[in-house]
Amino acid sequence: MKKFSILCIAFFASSYFAHAQTESMAAKVAATAMATLWKEPVGGDTAKPTKWTYDQGVVLLGIERLWIQTANPIYFSYMQKSMDYFVSENGDIKFYKAQDYNIDNILCGRILLTLYNVTGQAKYYKAASLLRDQLKGQPRTKEGGFWHKKVYPYQMWLDGLYMGQPFYTAYAKQFHEPEAFDDIANQFIWMEAHARDTKTGLLYHGWDESKEQKWANPLTGCSPHFWGRAMGWYEMALVDVLENFPVTHPKHDTLVSILKRRANAIKKLQDPSTGLWHDILNSPKEKEPRIVVSASAMFVYANAKAVRLGFLPASYWAVSKKGYDGILKQFIDTNKEGYANLKGALSEDPNGVGVFIQAANEMEWHLVPKLGKNKVFLLDDYYNAEKKKDIKGVEYAYHYKWPEMYNNGFSFLGNIITTNGLQTKTLSQAPTAGNLKNASIYMIVDADNIADNPAPNYMNDRDAQEIYNWVKAGGVLVLFHNDKPNADFTAINKLSDLFGIHFNEDTYNKVIGINYLGGKIDVPAGHQILKNVQTIYQKEVCSITVKAPAKSVLTKGDLVVFATAKIGKGTVFATGDPWLYNEYTDGRMLPAMYQNAEAAKDVVKWLISQIPGKK
Repeated sequence: MKKFSILCIAFFASSYFAHAQTESMAAKVAATAMATLWKEPVGGDTAKPTKWTYDQGVVLLGIERLWIQTANPIYFSYMQKSMDYFVSENGDIKFYKAQDYNIDNILCGRILLTLYNVTGQAKYYKAASLLRDQLKGQPRTKEGGFWHKKVYPYQMWLDGLYMGQPFYTAYAKQFHEPEAFDDIANQFIWMEAHARDTKTGLLYHGWDESKEQKWANPLTGCSPHFWGRAMGWYEMALVDVLENFPVTHPKHDTLVSILKRRANAIKKLQDPSTGLWHDILNSPKEKEPRIVVSASAMFVYANAKAVRLGFLPASYWAVSKKGYDGILKQFIDTNKEGYANLKGALSEDPNGVGVFIQAANEMEWHLVPKLGKNKVFLLDDYYNAEKKKDIKGVEYAYHYKWPEMYNNGFSFLGNIITTNGLQTKTLSQAPTAGNLKNASIYMIVDADNIADNPAPNYMNDRDAQEIYNWVKAGGVLVLFHNDKPNADFTAINKLSDLFGIHFNEDTYNKVIGINYLGGKIDVPAGHQILKNVQTIYQKEVCSITVKAPAKSVLTKGDLVVFATAKIGKGTVFATGDPWLYNEYTDGRMLPAMYQNAEAAKDVVKWLISQIPGKK
């Protein structure tokens, strides 16, 4: 991997990014990057990147997370158009040469997987599979470690772990390659075994199995220095891999232990005055004064994300906070239009830019108050138990599921829930006192009818009573139903009727084509649940009839849109549409007048406030 020439990003005024003034720091830097790096492919007839390269992927990973956190469609559009410049309709990748066996070329595969999961377009799967095929043929050391490039024989670099392994992990998880996880774990294990310095706990940048390179120690094969950015790549790789690595795999805990050892070693080298890290990590300040924004941002990102995912103790948040504050103080410059620049002659572009966006995203996630900390939001997968086959013919659960990024998934809602501190879990069995015990919120969506599922699990009196008892004891029940052709009514009303809520077998808010006005629902000012919303969208909805103890809390004309009920210590919230699924919360479909994404935030906060002991 070459070190990019120094470049300070020029400010670029554009009305298209006028929102940057009021956005987060991640968004401000992203706006600058999108307007200047590779001449912003969103704009149309502009210059494009000339090669398939990892550095663009680093930026796009930051853009992807921004889209997930904000539901701003400009981010998805930028990702898609950036990749569409390279990917043909048959899945070929322009400028990509598999025979080079350059592991740097793998990184953008992560964006391809996202595009496939969101759009369902086969071209992205085919392109990602080309990269997976490269890994199958990648030259290896005698043990099995990936060479960094074909032209770098017998060499493993720390950088290569980030370039290849997170994609390899995500692909293996999604497309049913359980045998790959042992191979993935071994890449980290072997790298640590060969490149670790026992005195500092740091890893040398590279290791040459042959010991023939000029830079290689003749005894160990290691390179001479502990390069900050290389260590950063390795730490980021560990965290991103662990995000998708099966917790039941026998080498999962080994990877966590490696992460903890590296994090501890890096923590000791944080500059006490700036909170940042030097280019050569263990060199005395007077000999190696360079502070590198990319390396510092990498450590900020890796620590913050590892804390978020539970792989590092909460104390490491302070390490990230000190580092992030140092970057903001020393490297960030903001102009009057709101554009932010990574200033200074030592800012690496675009690596530093992309990594900073990722780091800022993580920091901003942590700064959101965790109102539902340690509480569980449980999603039903029993009454709504639809299945379909993936591109490889393997059956999987779909339709209103947490991990599902396609239109009908709840990945955006799930992100809002976890951002507020709750855990998202799924219940694939009939509810009982035992399996509801640890849940604070339980949501049933679009209960199956025979058209959805040839063998539906219908609500029965016993299940309804179990749920009722749980609510009475303090549980918060969410019922997102559907209109008459698309859901069961007779059985689900056995449950809802217990709370004075009855779903009617009708359909209103019919929408023909793109006549989005048909789904419009106005929200009165000062609404008790939707405090920051004026207009929402629900398409083809069943109405609700309420009686005590239930009450109507949102209407459209004479029709009840939202109903709530208080039973004992618990609460019920009901509406006649699954309306917070991705299609209507990810920003790509609905006109800007509809505020379903903001409504999702309001609903989640209100649900948390209904948990006994929460305000």
